[in-house]
Amino acid sequence: MVVSGHTPQQMQAAAESAALAPPPPAERPRPQKPRSRMMRQYDLVERVRSYNPDTNEDLLNRAYVYAMKAHGSQTRASGDPYFTHPLEVAAILTDLKLDDATIVAALLHDTIEDTEATRAEIDRFFGPEIGALVEGLTKLKRLELVSREAKQAENLRKLLLAIADDVRVLLVKLADRLHNMRTLEFVPEASRRRIAEETLDIYAPLAGRMGMQEMREELEDLSFRTLDPQAYSVVMQRLDALADRNRNLIGEIESQLARKFRDHGLTARVFGRRKRPFSIWTKMERKSIGFEQLSDIFGFRVIMPDLESCYRALGIVHTTWPVVPGRFKDYISTPKQNDYRSIHTTVIGPGKQRVELQIRTEEMDQIAELGIAAHAFYKDDIGSPTELLKRESNAFAWLRHTIGILSESANPEEFLEHTKLELFHDQVFCFTPKGKLIALPRHANVIDFAYAVHTDVGNSAVGCKINGKFAALSSELQNGDEVEVLTSDAQSAPPSAWETLAITGKARAAIRRATRTAVRDQYAGLGRRIVERLFERTKLEYADDKLKGALPRLARASIEDVMAAVGRGEIKASDVARAMYPDYKEERVVRYGAKKTAAPATATKAAAPSAEPPRGPFAIPISGLNSGLPVKFAPNGGAVPGDRIVGIVTPGEGITIYPIQSPALKDFEDEPERWLDVRWDVDETSPQRFPARIRVENVNEPGSLAQVATVIAEHDGNIDNISMSRRSPDFTELTIDLEVYDLKHLSAIINQLRAKTIVARVDRVNG
Repeated sequence: MVVSGHTPQQMQAAAESAALAPPPPAERPRPQKPRSRMMRQYDLVERVRSYNPDTNEDLLNRAYVYAMKAHGSQTRASGDPYFTHPLEVAAILTDLKLDDATIVAALLHDTIEDTEATRAEIDRFFGPEIGALVEGLTKLKRLELVSREAKQAENLRKLLLAIADDVRVLLVKLADRLHNMRTLEFVPEASRRRIAEETLDIYAPLAGRMGMQEMREELEDLSFRTLDPQAYSVVMQRLDALADRNRNLIGEIESQLARKFRDHGLTARVFGRRKRPFSIWTKMERKSIGFEQLSDIFGFRVIMPDLESCYRALGIVHTTWPVVPGRFKDYISTPKQNDYRSIHTTVIGPGKQRVELQIRTEEMDQIAELGIAAHAFYKDDIGSPTELLKRESNAFAWLRHTIGILSESANPEEFLEHTKLELFHDQVFCFTPKGKLIALPRHANVIDFAYAVHTDVGNSAVGCKINGKFAALSSELQNGDEVEVLTSDAQSAPPSAWETLAITGKARAAIRRATRTAVRDQYAGLGRRIVERLFERTKLEYADDKLKGALPRLARASIEDVMAAVGRGEIKASDVARAMYPDYKEERVVRYGAKKTAAPATATKAAAPSAEPPRGPFAIPISGLNSGLPVKFAPNGGAVPGDRIVGIVTPGEGITIYPIQSPALKDFEDEPERWLDVRWDVDETSPQRFPARIRVENVNEPGSLAQVATVIAEHDGNIDNISMSRRSPDFTELTIDLEVYDLKHLSAIINQLRAKTIVARVDRVNG
């Protein structure tokens, strides 16, 4: 076996020679990240020796030389020597104060995959423990965790199996991913997004589940910057501006808190800390609020010398400043599953500012930041770091429990269900009836679920079942829910009110887009009917191809744009005819013996409330509010089937349907171009209600209103609104907005009301 042109014997001799080199001066400063040069052997040894005086320097030196020669002239996408990557991974792990074997595994983690090195050679040079770590990391490198459910489930299974025997494999893998994310800008754009999604979906939550909060936050922010650079930039600008404005305030709060503790005989380390961009962005998305509405961007950490001091500090804070209700949590008495321990509270502190506090000991702070890695500290020589990891970490206990599920899972998807329900604290995982996994933010509802499945499913959703039971579409989902979305082809667009109910940005954007499209389609449908009826009546030939050639003359980009403009009242149908047939002349008529008013052939005009417009085959059919046209009914009276009706086009609002006897039509006498010939086209097999208004003058006595309402209810009328006014001491006038099926239904209700002795008069109102 030859590695980069050197035999194993030559490699070993070189490593041993390097190990015999004189140690660097003791005063040599440790390099700080970020480094401008590649870390040297003595730099690495010094970093490890700073927390482990008994480190095996020979082992570290041999691993350094072996990895450097194995990777040889290989380079990264950035152009740097490839060896800089495993070296940086090792440096990250020295910050976590991990043992020698883990550091060596980090140096060697790419050798089997990317060089001619073998597992047998690693075992021979560095021992089977390190060989097993490197082999486990080699297997993980071949996994692609961004994939469809079944493949993702199987790969996640392999990931956890690889770290089951030795959690240090996971720690090296997380450090490997962190350095790759730090240098992601050198990766081709197509791969950058996949890697960032994989990091955000798998590695960042896994780091959090292991209690490694600092690493989780950096992985999230790096992914966020790649996946949504514009949002990341906006949040960072706002944070920087806020930090500049509040710099003195933060220092003042720190000093006041420290002084208050000193006054009570406590020594505390207090420092302010702002939340990370990704955390802020997700909170804004989850709560649908702006940056200015966030009240907890800055938090303050209070580090106390011992456990008792933490609770004394809490008492001082709560007796000095008002507590914000519902913002107190004691994770010391009840730690989180990942070993996190701290007291959380929020008070209205100095300067009437809302101050979020985390009170903990130094050891708790280390565990909060480093998580499972914090247990690898050497503690009185009791056991190896690996044994400490296994014995003292609840997070590792969770990992062992999760691995145990592998033997009980019938298939990869079932394993994925068990794992992700516990792994992702900030998400809810639900399932389709076919077992597809859908990840949503906390507090998401069925509407969000439907759009996560597919936009078409969301747009056509009309109901749902949660775990087999019917539920409202606004129902909040819980981990493990099985959700069946009920759809209807009759609903092509969602109600616009759903936008306020949806939690996810994807759902809200889809609802807005569908609503806009539906409105535009309605106007385009109306415009097409208007245009086609004009052409039919004037015996002109209409064809889309012919209109396409006339688009420049109408200053519109497409046929649909033209039709929507006609429907909105921005273009007249006669303008379309003239664009297609330049010789077309608009027909002028005089109607109903009124004053001579030029009116287009499409217009139908009433000179008086009693006038009746002509009806012909070209009238636009009106079937109700759900007809696919932008239709509404006359205010202050409405219209019902059986009424003779006309349509008035209002630009940007569609058609308003008036009964021909409505006095409001007088307001449109001088605008004949807005009048449309319309007719009822109601499906009697699917009855629907229409608006009408009546005025009832009844005797002012107890129970009279109830009698009126009873008559309406008994005759299947629906009351939308009632207003009352006292006309005299003996009589009250009721104005009632009803919903009825047609004119016959309305007449029956009016006749029954007139038969009541308490009713003096009933009239229909036409606004």
